[in-house]
Amino acid sequence: MKQSKLFVKTRREAPKDEVSKNAQLLIRAGYVHKEMAGVYSYLPLGRRVLQKVEQIIREEMDAIGGQEIRMATLHPSEPWKQTGAWDGVDVLFKINSRTEKEYALGQSEEEIVTPIAQQYVTSYKDLPVAIYQIGQKYRDELRAKSGIMRGREFGMKDMYSFHATQEDFDRFYAVVKGAYLNVYKRMGLVAKVTEASGGSFSEKISYEFEVLTDAGEDVIFYCENCDFCVEDEIAKIKPGEACPRCSVGVLKEAKSVEVGNVFDLGQKYPKAFNFTYKAEDGTDHHPIVGCFGIGTTRLMGTIVEVFADEKGIVWPESVAPFRVHLIEIANDNDDVKKEAAELYRELNEAGVEVLWDDRDARAGEKFADSELMGIPLRVVVSEKTLAAGKFECVHRASGKTEHKSITELIGHLTA
Repeated sequence: MKQSKLFVKTRREAPKDEVSKNAQLLIRAGYVHKEMAGVYSYLPLGRRVLQKVEQIIREEMDAIGGQEIRMATLHPSEPWKQTGAWDGVDVLFKINSRTEKEYALGQSEEEIVTPIAQQYVTSYKDLPVAIYQIGQKYRDELRAKSGIMRGREFGMKDMYSFHATQEDFDRFYAVVKGAYLNVYKRMGLVAKVTEASGGSFSEKISYEFEVLTDAGEDVIFYCENCDFCVEDEIAKIKPGEACPRCSVGVLKEAKSVEVGNVFDLGQKYPKAFNFTYKAEDGTDHHPIVGCFGIGTTRLMGTIVEVFADEKGIVWPESVAPFRVHLIEIANDNDDVKKEAAELYRELNEAGVEVLWDDRDARAGEKFADSELMGIPLRVVVSEKTLAAGKFECVHRASGKTEHKSITELIGHLTA
């Protein structure tokens, strides 16, 4: 893509009404546009990042047998009233139509997915089944904050699994746990599996996946020697104490952000909808339901918070909008322009995603924009590189500079 054709522009100054690093940088770099507190539009670059975040999640959910669907965002009020959530969930957006009917904007999907599964799961032979979607959620937050990490409209992957036994749910939980850790690893993040209260979703202990960052709203206690980790709200331990699991490590306290969660919903929703299946002995049973969530937009914001530096965003290669930022410093030199065009053509033919800064702008402005936007590899074409026969290649994350010929560069990018 040619940067001269990109309709968005970078901004030098951060918005005065944004305090979070992720919102400031994403707005300045032209990834998102703020509509109001807690609501953002995703511009071309932001949409590319979000699509890659979603695709990684999709691949990992498909790999463990998840089946993707797309559920309604506008919900009838009846199922919410049937479960008691219509009056019990304070963040639910409610809408009155001109037909005098009541609707809700989906803040979770239990009331929708359970009746769907009920239509098709009638026998133990139909279990287990895992259904997921990647879509929008709406919550009437009193105080939307932390940029795209906590909003009134946000993206989420939510998967619901249905099981004949508690043992089978526990088995599947372990499978999902591994898939979630793969998701975060592929994005360069390390997440800790943390015991937490089930909140309004479940009376049982739930599990959250927390990434350490000072931008987080949660506080966790964790052991560096083993994988013990717990939220401070349910902890009966203190920092500095010996780990209750391994007895070797010392507990540390840290701020973190939740990037995923798991709830054992038990039989709550099947009972509310009288959803049963025939067991092997012919008796009727309610299935056990699991709920597995990952906030897609929250994950995008977390990546910005964790990796950004004083110059701007630093995208991991797996989710970057482009892999290469091609910077043309021509100074009216037609040979440089031709070389940049040829490199752009060859990179595209090799399947490398590249943003070509072909704008008529000063070199300093182009370099500053490149650092702000955070594309992993900056490749400079100039009179100097033309004379040397090699391009200047700067890695955004490390700052390491290399000089490569066109053959070496494409070989590196396609290896």
